[in-house]
Order: sequence, then C-alpha cells, then structure tokens
Amino acid sequence: MTELATRYLYLARHGEAAPDGSGLSDTGRRQAVLLGRRLAGRPITAVHHGPLPRAAQTAHLAAEQLRGVEPTVCDEAGDWVPYLPERSELPSDSADFLLKFLSHATPEECESGAVLAPRAVERFTGPVAGREERHELVVTHAFLVAWLVRHTLDAPAWRWLGLHVANAGLTVLRYAPGRPPAVLLLNDQGHLPEELRWTGFPPEFRC
Repeated sequence: MTELATRYLYLARHGEAAPDGSGLSDTGRRQAVLLGRRLAGRPITAVHHGPLPRAAQTAHLAAEQLRGVEPTVCDEAGDWVPYLPERSELPSDSADFLLKFLSHATPEECESGAVLAPRAVERFTGPVAGREERHELVVTHAFLVAWLVRHTLDAPAWRWLGLHVANAGLTVLRYAPGRPPAVLLLNDQGHLPEELRWTGFPPEFRC
C-alpha cells in the first residue's frame, strides 16, 4: 500500500497587470515581492506558474524571496475557463447574469479549459506519495483559484463562478490522508498594505 503525506497548496492570483498587458504594473511588482516575503517562512519546494507574462513575473519575483526554489511554467496554471454550465444547472435567479458573464469567454479559453481543468485537479490536488509533507505555490489566474476551491469543497461544477480573487491574494488548501480536503485561507491579503489590496476587484467590491 502506498504511503501518503499531506499536501499544502498555496494559490495566488498574479499581481496587478500593466495596462498594455506586457506584464506587471509597478503595483503588481510590489504585490509579488510582498507575497514572496509572506511565504518566506514556509517550506515551499515548488513554484508553478502559468505561461502569461503577468503570472510568470509574479512567480519569479515571489520566488526570489524563497530559498532555492526555481519557478516552472505549466499550462495547467494558465488563464482558461474551467467549466461552462448549462442554464439548467444554474440558479434561476442568477442564470441570466452568469451566462452573460460567460458569453465574453473566447472559444479558445473554453476549449483549453475543458482539457486543462481536469489536468489541474490531477496535478495539484490530493495527498502526495511518500512520508514528507509537500508545500507548493501556484501563481495563476482568478478562474483556476476559484476552480480548485470549488473542487476542494466538493461543490457543483458551475460553482467556480462567483468566487472573486484579488491580485496577490493568498489561498491555502490542505489535502491530508484520511481527512476531507480543507480551505485554510481564502483570498487573504494580510501581507499587503492598504493601498495594494483589492486590486483586480470591481470598485464596489473593495473593502
């Protein structure tokens, strides 16, 4: 019988993007560094990130604050739509709103998500083989964070919708053998000063 150990999965949305889409803004770079400092005391042994510049830059700036961890790129941490629900799956009072939101998704985002969403679950969730705990950071986009939180809570597939994630917000999931998966932190921004919090949110959502 394979011995299993606990996995701690640290999820972070990339820092604020520059207006031209070339990478991070000055604010985003500050957020990334502070995210890394927040995690510097944790025994993180792997940093994964999506292929887009804003995720890659965030991962590298954060990893510079860690010890001996080299970020690696993977498609599973990219920017894609994890699941497109049918109207019949959605609450009747919010179906129109949610479907309108999803109508902006490109065919490529949807096609990629259909392939990559199950691969992300397989790659990043569940206990790990061996006796030692594993601590991993995934620097990604809001949709994947929402998708993995939904999966951890065993919620319906459509329920990734409605979970909002701030730039450089920190979510921590735990997968322990013999226990249900747990959400330990959700969108925590305690490592950011007030002026760097809640970017990536609509103004009316900012606390």
